[in-house]
Amino acid sequence: MVGSGTTLVEALLTNRRGIGLDIDPLAVMLASAKTTGLDAKAIQAEGQRMLTAAKRMLREKPEALAKVFRQEWDADTQEFVDYWFAEDTQIELMALASLIRAIKDEKIRTFLKLVFSAIIITKSGGVSLAFDLAHTRPHRAKVVFSPEGKLVLGEDPAANPSPRIRLLTKTLRSPLVEFEKRLNANIESIIPPIFPNIRPLVLFADAQAMPLAGSSVDLIVTSPPYAANAIDYMRAHKFSLVWFGQSVDKLSAKRKEYIGAESTGDIKYEVLPPHTTAIIDRLAALDSRKAKVLHRYYSEMTRVLREMHRVLKPGKAAIVVVGSSTMRGVDTETQLCLAEIGRTIGFEEPIIAVRDLDRDRRMMPSGHTVDDDSQIQKRMHQEYVLGLRKPLRRNVPYVDTIPAITQVNVI
Repeated sequence: MVGSGTTLVEALLTNRRGIGLDIDPLAVMLASAKTTGLDAKAIQAEGQRMLTAAKRMLREKPEALAKVFRQEWDADTQEFVDYWFAEDTQIELMALASLIRAIKDEKIRTFLKLVFSAIIITKSGGVSLAFDLAHTRPHRAKVVFSPEGKLVLGEDPAANPSPRIRLLTKTLRSPLVEFEKRLNANIESIIPPIFPNIRPLVLFADAQAMPLAGSSVDLIVTSPPYAANAIDYMRAHKFSLVWFGQSVDKLSAKRKEYIGAESTGDIKYEVLPPHTTAIIDRLAALDSRKAKVLHRYYSEMTRVLREMHRVLKPGKAAIVVVGSSTMRGVDTETQLCLAEIGRTIGFEEPIIAVRDLDRDRRMMPSGHTVDDDSQIQKRMHQEYVLGLRKPLRRNVPYVDTIPAITQVNVI
């Protein structure tokens, strides 16, 4: 659950060796790139060479580019690309992706893959036909104009003055232009190798079975996924990954492996402590399938917390940032349930800090105006920071009660 690698960057800046792991391929790439010493001038030169070569390819052999990619894609991936990307956009993305694939230096290739991804997976704008790929379920624009102002999808909104149609109208951007902008912005954020002897370790691995020795870690800082995929990362990440040889079907299969996914088949369910079980039972009375989804989530998080307890040194702590979800009107009480699970695993009495989220800066979109009746605006106004300390003593007994929670507010 390394995510975007923020914890690894902070570890690097404080001369500490960080270890991050994730099963999301884009997260692993991002964390690796952000914590790798890079030569900004070399990347700038490679990026500019790429842009020049891409423009030449678009002039001389766009049909050959399309042929290569369409031979590589299976029918479902081709259908996905055609639905979400305009034809001219596809050709520009093909030129960029093919040139990135050919780069021999792995560090530079990874960095430029992320620049490429950033022009697609954005909170607004972006080069696909979707709106706000960064945070929500993708919705395709109803009316689309090319960068030159030509109508490429739907009917001219001038013929339909509906405010909703105007809201769902999008003007595409050139991938080449956006790539150059993002390249320059990302180069400015490169971290120089401040401590050349410290290199973070980024692993493609599952947090439920960490490839780390017991009692080997001094501190864990992470923010696991929400229950029921409130923020579905793979749903957006596949928009980028398909350009680098990944099929839609394989990515969809990978998505089912994520913590918090909604698939309930072939899942190992854990026996959960009483308060957590009561939350699941309350949901089951309303929706049995959703209850299974929540049971899966808490089972997976039980295994993650168990692994955290195993790899931490005695007396050291895990800091876990979580948010609660609402399923069929039932609060999942994620912070209380994870605290209870942590206590039964053997952590000391947990401490929960409450942090209010800025309406305009939180992950879930809030809209342009405040609407107290909006369901989406009611979500995720707070997050919780759990402090879970592995005790110095061993064989902490199981306590069959809701743990005594110490709650404090964090600004």
